[in-house]
Amino acid sequence: MSVDLDHVIIHASDPRRSATMLAELLGLPVLPDWGPFVRVQTGNRVTLDYLRDDPPFTKQHCALLVDDDTFDAAHRRLVDGGVATYADAWRRQPGEINHHYGGRGVYFDDPDGHLMELITTSYGPQPEGPPPPWRAEASG
Repeated sequence: MSVDLDHVIIHASDPRRSATMLAELLGLPVLPDWGPFVRVQTGNRVTLDYLRDDPPFTKQHCALLVDDDTFDAAHRRLVDGGVATYADAWRRQPGEINHHYGGRGVYFDDPDGHLMELITTSYGPQPEGPPPPWRAEASG
């Protein structure tokens, strides 16, 4: 049996704005709308489907595995666009990137405060080190 992720629905106050921000940041296409969804196509065919909703809604976290060139270009766009970036999910290391698992990673908030993460190396089936001390108020 094969199991693959197909899509994730992300609630947004302005789906087109959120989808366009992510797509432009990563050089990805925004697909034609499908019903109420504004969809961003990732490289592995998983779509992020933005759905119009009124805040407050539960903030989500999406980690996107990217190659080094995409990371460099996206990080530059974030910095040039004045988007706050962080090396950690708790937003305690502003303006920095991390080097977990031999790669690089950076966090940023989308227009609705969903915490997005770009990483160049997958955490793998067993992440290194102890699990993070997640707290509801810190995870977005």
